[in-house]
This record gives sequence, C-alpha cells and structure tokens, in this order.
Amino acid sequence: MAVGNAVVDDAAVGDRPSGARRRRGGVTGRQGGVTRHNRVGYALFLPFLAVFVVTIVAPLVYAIYLSLYRDQMIGGNVFSGLANYTQALGDSLFLSGLSRVGLFLVVQVPVMLILAMLIALAIDSGRLAGAKIFRIGVFIPYAVPGVVATLMWGYLVGRQFGLAGSISADLGIGLPNFLSSGWMLATIGNVTTWEFTGYNMLIFYAALRAIPVELYEAAEVDGAGEFRKAWSIKVPALRRALVLATTFSIIGSFQLFNEPSIMQQLAPGVVSTNYTPNLYAYNLAFNGQEYNYAAAVAVVLGVVTVVLAYVVQLWTARRERVL
Repeated sequence: MAVGNAVVDDAAVGDRPSGARRRRGGVTGRQGGVTRHNRVGYALFLPFLAVFVVTIVAPLVYAIYLSLYRDQMIGGNVFSGLANYTQALGDSLFLSGLSRVGLFLVVQVPVMLILAMLIALAIDSGRLAGAKIFRIGVFIPYAVPGVVATLMWGYLVGRQFGLAGSISADLGIGLPNFLSSGWMLATIGNVTTWEFTGYNMLIFYAALRAIPVELYEAAEVDGAGEFRKAWSIKVPALRRALVLATTFSIIGSFQLFNEPSIMQQLAPGVVSTNYTPNLYAYNLAFNGQEYNYAAAVAVVLGVVTVVLAYVVQLWTARRERVL
C-alpha cells in the first residue's frame, strides 16, 4: 500500500510541473495573441494619426508660433510674446464680430435644432405619408455647397434683382429689404438653417431608431398615447444626440465664413470685413498681410469655441448625473 501510494504520489507530483507548464504556455500564447492584435490595431490607427497630425496638429502649432511674433518696420519679424493676444482682446472690430456670432448662436441654433427634432419625430412616428421621400428632401440642402446656397438665397431675397423684390414691385407688398444691415444676420441664419436642418435631423432620427421596441410596447400596455410616448420616451432618448448636434452647431457658428463672404459681394457696405471673427482673420491675413495678428485672432477664436463646447458637454453630464 505504501509503495503504491508512493507511486501514485510520485506520478501526481510528476504531473504538476507539466500541467503548470501547459497553463503557463497557454497564458503566454494568449498574451502573445493580444500583443499581435495590438500591433494590428496600431498599424490601422497610424494612417489616421499621421493625417491628423499633418492637417490638424501641425497647423495649430504653426498658428500659435506665428501669433507670438510681430512684423515691424525696423527689426523685421520679432518675438512679441502675448502682445498680439492682448491686442485681440481689446480689438473692438474683433469683439463686435464675436458678439454678432454669439447672437447668431443664441437665436439660430435653437431654432434649427428644434426644427430638426420636430421633423425627426414626425418621420419616426410612422404617420407621415411619404416619409422616405420627405426625409431625402429635407436632407438634400445639406448636399448643396454653401456658396451655391448663399448665392441662391441671396438672389431670391434681393430687393433689386431677386424674387422678393419682384413680388414687392408687382403686387405692391412692402416686403423688407432682407439684404439690409438690419436683416442681414437673419438672412444668413435662414441660409444656414436651410442648409443644416437635414443634417441634424439625421442625427436625431438615428438616435430615435436606436430606441428599443420594448419601451414602446410597455408604454402601450400602460395606456400611453403617441404624444405621451414621444414626450416620455423619444425626447429623453435624444439628449445625447442633442448634445452632439449642439456641439457641432457651436463650432459651425464660430466658423461662419462662406455665407457672409458671399453676402458681402451681393450687398456691398452691409457686410463689413469684420462681420464674423473668421472673416476678420481672413481679411487680416490675406488683405492686410497681418499674418501674426490674424493667427492670434484665430487662436483666440478657437479657444472660445472649445470652451463653449466643453461647457455644454460638462453641463449635460452634470444634468445626467442629477437625473
């Protein structure tokens, strides 16, 4: 018995190292597999990283570099530190353009997003006849280049050469001059709303299609109607999509360039060179040859855009934690 037990114990003892080796080998194999997958992932990521560095990071770094210098009559291009930024923060032309874009953001963006949300809810309800054709029709303006859209609307609302002017003259209707200084910002807001409502509608519609069907079925069991389901299920589900669309709209508002630039040609004297900060930086650089100061203006504009977008996301995250 003792000898047999000894034999069994020896066999058991002899098996343990090989089993341990097999287990260690298995873990090593899995680790090696993960490493290989990581290498493949890095290889696939590197092209995007290279494009991002070349097209985004490098221009930003170069703009910051330019903004720290100033071109002088005597001495040439010299280091000026934060002098350009100090000048930009006290520049009445830049600040007036910034305030104008801020007003545009506060008024136009909510109107556009609410309109896009209502259209998405109408399409998702299943009660809209020809919903697919309607969805395509709402999205088509986004495919129209901004220059073409601005020219089209400019000629439609122009008093001397547009449709609005013809209607006003033929029918004797006193339509306002939509290309005047008092109406220009609203006209630009109308153009951008027409352009980007369909884009935001698709963001909201995709979020609505991701809602589980079980939620609707449970609501129907509880006796909820279509309006109740939309208010209690669909609208809350659009919160994150609304944050995304708002962030994109903030960035787009501060990048406003094509529309005022084209309107400047249609209504000379109404749209000034500093009508928007982006247009102001462009004119400083390419018309005034003030590249260093234009870079500082662009950097300040970028910082303002990032801060506002971050504030919106931070406020939304806190609201979600409270709810």
